[in-house]
Parts: sequence; C-alpha cells; structure tokens
Amino acid sequence: MDLKCIFSLAILVSQISLSSTQNVNVVIQGETSIGETDDNFVCATLDWWPTEKCNYNQCPWGKAGLLNLDLKKKGLINAIKAFNPLRIKVGGSLQDQVVYGVGGVKNCPNFMKNEDSLFGFSQGCLPMERWDELNKIFNQTGVKVTFGLNALLGRNRSQIEKGLWVGDWKSQNARDFMKYTISKGYKVDSYEFGNQLSGAGMGASVEAEQYGKDIVVLKNLVKELHPDPKTQPKVLGPSGYYDEKWFNSFLEVSGHDVVDGVTHHIYNLGPGDDPNMITKIQDPSYLNQVAQTYKGVLNIVNKFKPQSGAWVSESGGALHGGAKDLSPTFADGFWYLDQLGMASTYNHKVFCRKTLIGGNYALLNTTTSIPNPDYYGALLWHRLMGSTVLAVTQESNPNLRVYAHCAKKKPGISIIFINLSKDSSFNVTLSNYEHQSRNSRSTDVAKPEFRGSKDREEYHLAALAGNIQGQIVLLNDVPMVPTETFDIPTMEPKLVNASTPISIAAHSIVYVTIRDFQAPACA
Repeated sequence: MDLKCIFSLAILVSQISLSSTQNVNVVIQGETSIGETDDNFVCATLDWWPTEKCNYNQCPWGKAGLLNLDLKKKGLINAIKAFNPLRIKVGGSLQDQVVYGVGGVKNCPNFMKNEDSLFGFSQGCLPMERWDELNKIFNQTGVKVTFGLNALLGRNRSQIEKGLWVGDWKSQNARDFMKYTISKGYKVDSYEFGNQLSGAGMGASVEAEQYGKDIVVLKNLVKELHPDPKTQPKVLGPSGYYDEKWFNSFLEVSGHDVVDGVTHHIYNLGPGDDPNMITKIQDPSYLNQVAQTYKGVLNIVNKFKPQSGAWVSESGGALHGGAKDLSPTFADGFWYLDQLGMASTYNHKVFCRKTLIGGNYALLNTTTSIPNPDYYGALLWHRLMGSTVLAVTQESNPNLRVYAHCAKKKPGISIIFINLSKDSSFNVTLSNYEHQSRNSRSTDVAKPEFRGSKDREEYHLAALAGNIQGQIVLLNDVPMVPTETFDIPTMEPKLVNASTPISIAAHSIVYVTIRDFQAPACA
C-alpha cells in the first residue's frame, strides 16, 4: 500500500471516529412537576434605542426603536400574530429617561446624543399619538403588554457616590400616562418599575430601601386607578442584575403583597465582541454557570412568595446589542433555547428575549423583519411546551441538553433536545420514573424503556449545510423562509414510528411531542 493510500485511509478512519452515534436513555419523572411557567412564558422586548446607538464600531439598531419603528410592516405584524398571543415588554436602558407626553408635559422631544447624559443620550419623550399607534398594533396582533416605567423621575445624581441617584420617585407623570391608557381602553398586563437600577446598576443605581419604598407608591397608584383586582396590572421589579443583598432588602422594605413578580436580567455570554463566544455557546459547563443566578432568585422568591414568581424580563445573551456574527445565527439557539429550558426548571414564569426587533440579538431582522433562526425555536417552544415542567435526568453525555414539559395541547408531553456537539449524534430511548412507597420506605424506580403505540410528532431544527453561523434554519429538512406575502411558513411535525429511538443529529435542536406517555402530572 503506497503512502497516499495510507494517508487517505487515515483521514477516513479519523472522520468515522469523529462522527459517532451514542445510545442515551433519558428518564422523565412524570409523577410530579418541578415548576410552572406562565402560558406566555416566551416574551420579546421592544426597545427605545435611536438609530444613533452604536457599539463595537457598528450601529445595529436602524429604525427599530419604539419611536421610529415602521408598525405597518407586514413581516412584523405576521411574526407577532403567529404566537397568538406574544408577550411583549416595552422597555430597555433608556426607559428611565422617557417622559410621557401627557398631563403637565407640554414639550415632547426626541432622544438626542449627549455624552454627559445617561447612556450618552438626553431625555426623550413618548408622544401619546405614538402610544396610540403602538396600541393599534398590540390590539391587532393580540399582544400581552408589559410596560417598563421611568423610575428615575424626580431623583438627582448623588453628590457623594458615583452612579447613585437619590430622592423620592415622582409619580405624577406615570399617573397621567396610566389614566390616559385607561381612558383609551388600552390593556397593560403589567408595569415594571425602572431598568437595571439594582445593586451597582448599569449607568444608574438606586438604593434598595428607596426602591422598595417607591414601588409601594407605584402599587398603590395601580390599585387606585384599577380598583378591580381581576383587571389590575401586575407590578414587577427590579428588572436588573441579581444582587442577593439588594434584592433581599428591597423585598423586605416593600413587603409581601406589593411586588407581583421579581424580575431580573441575564447576559451570561458577556460582551458582544468576544471572539470566544462561539466556544462558550457550545460548552455545557459554561452554560451551567448561570444556574447559580436562577437558583438565587428562586430562593428569594420562595422566601417572599410574590404571586407571579420570578421572571427574566430581559436577556439578549451577549451585551451591548448582541454579537453581529452569532446572535442572529442558528448557533445562538444553543444558548437561547437552553436558557428557556433552564429558566423553566428553576420555576421562572416568563423569559423576555431582547429583542423582537432591533440590535444584533433580535428575533427578526432589523431591516427586513424576516425571522432569524431563534424566532422559529421560540415559536415552537410557545406552541409545544406547556406550562407544567417535568424533571429530566440523563447521565450519558453533557452535550445533550434535555428539558420536558407537559404538552401545550393535551394529552402527552413535549421534550426539547439540544445537541451541542458537532461530532456526536444520539439515539435516545425514554424511561418514566415512578415513585413507590413500600413499608414506609420510599423509593424512585425507573420503569422499563417507554414503548409508545402512537406515532411521535418530531420537529428537527438544523442549520442549512451544517453552517451553524448561518441564518437559514431547516425544519425537518425544509428551509424556514416567509412566503412572498410575509406569512410565517407552516411548521408541521414529521410523524415517526414510536417503537424507534429518537434520533438527534449533531448540532441540531429537536422538539418531540409524545401523546401516549403516561405522566400523571399532566393529567
């Protein structure tokens, strides 16, 4: 055998050994749930940033800010409608510099670049005509609205401590805005108080005790203007990075019946210009690190028991507009859909993706409104994964991430499999855990392998030509591209014989719904 043949054989052998298929058993505990999400768990944000907002020598916002977004775009309208309904959070970094053009506010200026102001922009204003236009699309598409209020109004910068803002919140402008909203019949599901003012803050911070005192003022205002508890908007806060001491203090000051949901932000991928981000996104141990934050927030929520639990009210993965070559690509789904899974297992009710449109981390292309790959992953989650969360264990391979819920449409369960590995595919069998009590001794017994009698419904998401940093996603080998009239393509499952293992290809994301899996928690 000549050298050339030996070399070719070596390459072939190495390729075969690199691409392997592993058998994995996944155990699902169908007896009890470990968490409960809101029916509108998947949420996206709309932001205030003007066109001039730039990071990393790029300006990715275009005309996607709340004040200049074209609300008549067919692609935008259809993308929202497909969720039926989508929760949208109105807010972002500049919300604590927004006044509302109503009541005593006669001058309603746009944001202007100003290096001396917070985040490099002057105070801006939401004209009521624009609020009318926004509500027209919200009503037309059935949006559930969470609105982020300006929590810095009336405060001043501290002369002693950099970044700290002091003084009481002035609520009059918020009152006038809410009264206008009520007079027009616009529905707001929840009001969130301020943006990233907790702990050390981002640009600005408020002491926990002061924030707690002011959110009581907001709660009383909401109760006064919405006396019927059935239609009363929720009050959420603090909408910032988790800081145990600060969160504890704020909730102690505000008391038990004030805050309906404890909201926090997650940007666990770091700066958007990090060249190592593609590695982080595929590293299970890196993705696991943020579990500490979820755990911390859950502990605080269990202590203070707000009725709407914990929310992630903003998460874009990568900071400052996202990562240009990663956030709008298939690879981002390894981070994003894993976060949806992790947040739900830590009993979080809502997860708001920054953004629906605008910046590099948008679910929709900022210019064309055509969906990026994460949009389709989010839409499938919304349609398939019910609110009851089930415990899952699989010890074979950390690159296979698995999360299970009761199916959104009964009966059965829905599972998401995320394969972070570019080399390994998996053949998955399922088992059901059963809790047995015998002679006062309690044991968990893994039942034998689950054998279904009905066909499974499978949705396989993969990158076109295996290019995970590309922007075309395949669903069951069909490219997901909107129609000529900007309709979202239909997303049909493939039906698979229940007696075969579930096949998870390398670098793919798979949703599976099994109608005849016996899970008492889903009855």
